[in-house]
Amino acid sequence: MSERPPYQLAATAELAEGPPRSLGALLWRRFLEHRGAVASLIVLVLLGLLALAAPLAEMALGLDATRVDLFSLKLPPSAAHPLGTDELGRDLLLRLLYGGQVSLSVGLAAALCAAVIGTAIGLLAGYYGGWLDGLLMRLTDGVIALPLLPLLIVLAAIDLTKLGLPEDWATSENVSLYRIVILISLVGWTTVARLVRGAALTLKAREFVRAAEALGASHARIMLVHILPNAVSPIIVATTLSVGNIILLESVLSFLGLGIQPPIPSWGNMLTGAQELIWDAPALALYPGLLIFATVIAFNFLGDGLQDALDPRAVK
Repeated sequence: MSERPPYQLAATAELAEGPPRSLGALLWRRFLEHRGAVASLIVLVLLGLLALAAPLAEMALGLDATRVDLFSLKLPPSAAHPLGTDELGRDLLLRLLYGGQVSLSVGLAAALCAAVIGTAIGLLAGYYGGWLDGLLMRLTDGVIALPLLPLLIVLAAIDLTKLGLPEDWATSENVSLYRIVILISLVGWTTVARLVRGAALTLKAREFVRAAEALGASHARIMLVHILPNAVSPIIVATTLSVGNIILLESVLSFLGLGIQPPIPSWGNMLTGAQELIWDAPALALYPGLLIFATVIAFNFLGDGLQDALDPRAVK
C-alpha cells in the first residue's frame, strides 16, 4: 500500500475518531479554536472592505480625497469631515481609506510575488539537490546576509531614467508603487525558499513520490502535483506572516520619502506629512500609525492561527 501524503495524516486520525468530515471542515474547526486568529481575520476583512469602499465614502461625503483646500487646514472632526482634515485641507478619513488600498495592495502583492519566487527556488533546490541545491542555497544565504533596510533605501533612491527606462514611465505617478513591490519581492523570498526546500527534501523520499517516479511521472509533474500540495502549509503561513513585515517596510520607506510618492496616499507617507505636526495636529499621525499597528498585529496573529490549523502533526 502506498503511503498517504502528509497533509492527509492528521485528517485521517481525526476521521477515524468521529463521523466523516471533510479536510476543509477539520482545518476550519482548528482555525476557529485560535481566537486571536479569528479576531484578526475579522479585523483584516473589515479593513479590506473599508478600503474598497473608499469611492463610495467619497460619494457619500461629497468630497474629493485629492482636493487641496487651504482654508480648511487641520480641522477637527465634524459632520463634513468625520476625522477632520490634514495639513493640506484634504479629508483625513478618505485619505486613510485610499491609503489602506495602497498599503494593503503593496503588502499582499509583494508577499505573493516573493512566495512564488521562493517556492520555485525551494522546489528546484530540494528536489534536484546536488550542485543546484548548493548554488541556490548559497544565493539564498547571500540575500539573507544583506542588510535589508539599507539595501532597500539605496535601491529605492536609484534614478530609473539612468537605468535606460523610458522617461515617461520612470516619472509616472504609479512607478513608486511598482518599484516597492518589485524591490521587496526580490529580497523577501528567502524564508519561503528555505521552508519549501526542507519540505521537498523530506517529501521526495516518501513512498508516494517514489511510486509516481516508478510510474514514469515527469519531474515537473512530481514537483507540482505530488510535492508542492504537501508543502503548501508552510508557504501559506510564511506568506501571511510576511505581509505585516512588508507593510512595515513600505511604511518605513515612505516615511523616509523613498517609498510611495504623493499624491498617491499610503499610511507610511501620511506619517511623513504628519511628522512636523505631531504637537499641532496629533491625529494626523495617530490614525495611520494605529492602522499600521493593527494591520501588522492582525497578520501576525492570522499567521499563527493558520500555522496551528495546517500543522499535520497537531491532532486534537
